[in-house]
Amino acid sequence: MDNSVKTIIGKDVIESLTIGMYDDSRFIYREYIQNAADQIDKARQVGLVDEGEIHILIDSQKRTISIEDDATGIESNKVESILKNIAQSTKQRGINKGFRGIGRLGGLGYCAKLRFETSAKGERIKSTMVWDANKLKAIINDRNTKEEASAVIDAVTSYQTEREESDKHYFRVTLEGVTNSDLLDVKEIRTYLSMVAPAPYSKSFVYAKRIYDEIKNSDLSLDEYKIFINTDQLFKGYNSYIYEGSDSSNKKKIGEIIDILFFKEYDKSKKLLYWGWYGVTEKNQSLNQINFARGFRLRKANIQIGTEDTLTKFHRDRRFQFYFFGEVHAFHNDLIPNARRDNFSENDTYYEYETKLKSFFHTTIHKLCYTAADVNSAVKAIHTYNESVSQFKQKEEEGFVDGSEKKSLLENLEKKKDEAIKAQAKLESIRSKTVESIAPTITKIIERATSNSTLNIDQAFAPASDNKPVFRTDKLSKLTKEQRKFLGNIFSVIKNVLPKETAELLIIKIEEQYI
Repeated sequence: MDNSVKTIIGKDVIESLTIGMYDDSRFIYREYIQNAADQIDKARQVGLVDEGEIHILIDSQKRTISIEDDATGIESNKVESILKNIAQSTKQRGINKGFRGIGRLGGLGYCAKLRFETSAKGERIKSTMVWDANKLKAIINDRNTKEEASAVIDAVTSYQTEREESDKHYFRVTLEGVTNSDLLDVKEIRTYLSMVAPAPYSKSFVYAKRIYDEIKNSDLSLDEYKIFINTDQLFKGYNSYIYEGSDSSNKKKIGEIIDILFFKEYDKSKKLLYWGWYGVTEKNQSLNQINFARGFRLRKANIQIGTEDTLTKFHRDRRFQFYFFGEVHAFHNDLIPNARRDNFSENDTYYEYETKLKSFFHTTIHKLCYTAADVNSAVKAIHTYNESVSQFKQKEEEGFVDGSEKKSLLENLEKKKDEAIKAQAKLESIRSKTVESIAPTITKIIERATSNSTLNIDQAFAPASDNKPVFRTDKLSKLTKEQRKFLGNIFSVIKNVLPKETAELLIIKIEEQYI
């Protein structure tokens, strides 16, 4: 074998592993939070902190972003070897949240300089390493030179130390001269991280306690951290209500979560693959984007994998992804996030997870959605009939325009009554045949659908078609019998040639002249 040719790793690899790694600039927050969480885990294990905190400061005026934790920090003699190397992490796959050693450099694509500052407890040293992002981009974009990756890194990094108090322990990354304004939008970043970061559920989310109780009863635990954005603590973005509207300025509450269900699955060796929950809304309908927490979200170590769409492909009917709020927490060590954290790396465990989660969506979720749709359709048919009865009774009192109107209304009533009777039978069938796993939830959907009305069909109402009808012209006392008959003919013409609402408005105006 000829070993005379030296293997060269060119400068473009740095761009591929850092600047060009992700499509969404906001990922940098996730990566830095992920690294901070890993260090807090270590600090907890050695008793350095009880909980640990992650603080994010966004200064849109100075165009700076900093993410700081109070965990272990990095010992001064290890700073250069850790922060200058790429893809040489010492973390464990399947155990640590980050393990590839590339995420910390993601900020290089969105700032002028990337600064790392750290100190370990017991040392009187603060170490600072700076990556000159502008210089790095200039070198990579210069196609006339072919520098090796290691030489480029040496050229764009600087390292220095200074004195620090011995009891301080922290790691801080700062993006200076942020070039992407989206990263400086505090409201947007808070919304994004409320679904992505390993934050706790808010106490204002009424189902939070049930989730925590279920986690405890299942002998599980979720990684959660105190994360602050400009001093305000971050919580997951779930609430109990459903909204419609195009944005926050015109959103309107139209419903709420009425129940929450749990699910889990094991691999063939009885190790837990995943555990999750989902909230069922009262109308079980598609949630629009104003409900930003919508959809089943995939998580590993309580950090979101991919986006709201990641699990859509597993559904038998893809639209059902957005009928729910919910989470799928991957617990198996062999479910390993890929480099982009938009899915898991493919292996035997992944294929087993994929098969079983798809089965859950194809059976339980699919059945729930279609059964709920049948419930809502049946309830609507019964309500429609009862409303039609009320409208007919009102017509009997106010009077009909002509005999054909009464006949038409009676025929329509009979049709709607048949539909209501079938709907009532359908509901009884649903109650008796719904599978056990979703039966209590379907019962709640029925209860909520009928909370403000009755499902009893008005069987006592049976208008006789041969009764002499009351006509609207009968109340026009200023007119003679012949005049009322003539005006009745005019009303019939109006009813037959004009749209219903326009015809009714015109007839009312004419009536006002002769009452």
